[in-house]
Amino acid sequence: MSKREVKVRDKYIGDYHPTFIIAEIGINHNGSVEIAKKLISGAHAAGVDCVKFQKRTPELCVPKEQWDLERDTPWGRIKYIDYRNKIEFNIEQYAEIDKFCRDHGIMWTASCWDEPSVDIIEEFNPPFYKSPSAALTDHELLMKLRSTGKPLMISTGMSTSEEIETTIEIIGLDDLMIAHATSTYPCKLDELNLNCIPNYKMQYLSNPIGYSGHEVGLAPTWAAVVMGANFVERHITLDRSMWGTDQAASVEIGGFIRLISNIRDIESSFGDGIKRLYNSELPSRAKLRRKDMSLSV
Repeated sequence: MSKREVKVRDKYIGDYHPTFIIAEIGINHNGSVEIAKKLISGAHAAGVDCVKFQKRTPELCVPKEQWDLERDTPWGRIKYIDYRNKIEFNIEQYAEIDKFCRDHGIMWTASCWDEPSVDIIEEFNPPFYKSPSAALTDHELLMKLRSTGKPLMISTGMSTSEEIETTIEIIGLDDLMIAHATSTYPCKLDELNLNCIPNYKMQYLSNPIGYSGHEVGLAPTWAAVVMGANFVERHITLDRSMWGTDQAASVEIGGFIRLISNIRDIESSFGDGIKRLYNSELPSRAKLRRKDMSLSV
């Protein structure tokens, strides 16, 4: 059996390695580099392995019939296409983010929603790429991501099993990581379907399997780790009441601290599965067993 792991920079994602934890900043920065830096600093303090952004070319990703629709935003009531452009970082802003992450010793990457966005993010040599659930059937974009030679993480929300299998047949299994997800923000607990995680692990024996969660609360993410998730991703925010579509399904920095601390406790409790008698048990054994038949000849 092949080893289930993928290397990203100096870390491995896979079985027998610590759970790799991604803080999805996404567009929760609301177009502000300063907010992005606060989120990066908070994620780093919490012990996150990687922060992730989203990169789009709005003119390619927003259907033209939606361009002129007006929307209330932090910049007033403006056209939707103008709003989408205001929350997109340009290459100079990403250069500032790249330096900030390097100075803090934290990895960053981005979900690219179109091919020109891949070219922009590739300028910064990310450790891996993650494709959004919306792009699972965009095989041209996925092959563009593959052409970079970087490991690829795919998210499987809003997809059927047949669509997932077809995509994997096209893009191949090499350096591929598969994230279970349900694309509702926030997601109801009875639609999380975490049992997909062990099912994916049985189906794709050589590939790290993870969980991208959009629920309110932390318990399902801890459960995903117990069920074998090699990596987990949650959206991060400074305040869940902030303006933005993803804020309500996000985790504040204090929550991320608890999330990661408890994941590390869970990992410590796993052991190796071989039942043994620990030295710490011997006093209780001597005190509480009426007769220790296992030691008699």
